[in-house]
Amino acid sequence: MNDGGSESTEEDFARVVGARLRALRKRRRLSLQAVEEKSGGRLRAVVVGSYERGDRVASIRRIAELAEFYGVPVDSLVSDGSGRSASSGEGKVVIDLDALRDAPPETERLAGFVSSIQRQRNDFTSRTLTIRAEDVSLAALLYEMSPDDFRDKLVAWGVLVSS
Repeated sequence: MNDGGSESTEEDFARVVGARLRALRKRRRLSLQAVEEKSGGRLRAVVVGSYERGDRVASIRRIAELAEFYGVPVDSLVSDGSGRSASSGEGKVVIDLDALRDAPPETERLAGFVSSIQRQRNDFTSRTLTIRAEDVSLAALLYEMSPDDFRDKLVAWGVLVSS
C-alpha cells in the first residue's frame, strides 16, 4: 500500500514526534517507568520508548493522550511552530464541506474529524473548512498514511478545494 516515499515520510514523522516526546520526558526528569506509573499504566514504558525512538508511529488518539499527559498542545508534538507539520513541507488544506457530505463512506473518519474542528471553532455556517498543516498530519494518521498520500486521497474523494 505504501511506496518507499510515504514510508520514509512516516518514519521521519515518527522520529520527529519521538524526539519531541523524549525531550518533554527528560525536561520533566521522568524515566519511562515513571511515565508508566504516573499515567496509571495507560502509557506503558515499552510503548512510549518505542515512540521516542521512532520505531513506532503513534495514533492520533495516543498523540493526544501523550500531549495531555505532558500538559502541552498536540501541535507542539506534530508541528514545528511555523504552521508546517513534522511530516510534510506542505501547508494547510481547504475542505469542501458540501462535497464531503456526498463523499464515499470511507470519508466517515474525516467527516468526524472535520466536525470536531467545526465544534471547536464554533463554525457551522461556512461551506469550506481550512485545516492547518498539523491537523492534516493528524487526519492522515486516522487513515494510517502519510500527509502527502492523504492529500492525494482528498483529491480522489473530490473534497479538496483547488487553490
